[in-house]
Amino acid sequence: MSALPRFFSQPLRYLRWASIEKPAIFYSLVIGSLGPVMVVAVPPIRRALGDEKPPEIPFTYPIPPGPRKPISGYED
Repeated sequence: MSALPRFFSQPLRYLRWASIEKPAIFYSLVIGSLGPVMVVAVPPIRRALGDEKPPEIPFTYPIPPGPRKPISGYED
C-alpha cells in the first residue's frame, strides 16, 4: 500500500487522488475557485452577447415644470 500523496511534492498526483477518494470536497473546491475567475470573465462576454446595462433607478420624484397651482380646500 502506498503512502498518501502530498500536495506540495506532487500536486497533480494529489489532485487525481483527491478527485477519486474525496470527490465532494475536490469538486466543491474546483467550483468555488471558478467564482473569482467568473467575476472577471463574465461581464465582457455578456456585453459581447448584447446584454446592456439597465437604466439607473431614480431616487427622487421628478418635479413637474412650470408654476404650481395653489392648493385650495382638501384637494391635496
